[in-house]
Amino acid sequence: MLSVHSTPDAFTQSECERILTFLSMAPASDALLVGKTRDHNLRNAELVWIDDVDGLGWVMDRLIDLVRISNREKFDFDLREFAESPQAATYKSTEGGHFAWHSDIGLGVAAGKRKLTLVLQLSEPSTYEGGDLKVMPSAQVLSASRAQGCVSVFPSFALHQVTPVTKGTRHSITVWAHGPAFR
Repeated sequence: MLSVHSTPDAFTQSECERILTFLSMAPASDALLVGKTRDHNLRNAELVWIDDVDGLGWVMDRLIDLVRISNREKFDFDLREFAESPQAATYKSTEGGHFAWHSDIGLGVAAGKRKLTLVLQLSEPSTYEGGDLKVMPSAQVLSASRAQGCVSVFPSFALHQVTPVTKGTRHSITVWAHGPAFR
């Protein structure tokens, strides 16, 4: 049975705070685009791509190692590359931050080859309410850990969502591991 592979304390509290400091200085873009239209019903968040932020190269190195470990221990998928920059997302209660049920496999060269999705929890859980990462790798819905610095890895085809943030702000980073398309 497929599930979520969690690595508690993958990043320390000080590392998460360091990442958030760097991200706060980077310009964010609107994450509401679906095709060429804005869809606030699907997702409402601000995005920063880690590759565009000087000083965060070490984050991608760590994420790659964590995906490799999770894949070896849990999934055994044919992974070949990381074709997309890690995406830092900020979900604000004041903006109705959320991401409705979706899968990370989709149209386009990179999205069509996504095999594993990794989510790093950057926020201290007591700083926000709502904003739960829910994953449905099978008939059961699982809640990913809210612990700061925890990494959750799951198959990119699994339905998942970020529930509406009702108080405060949730910060996370997502990266995808790629391989030959599933058959």
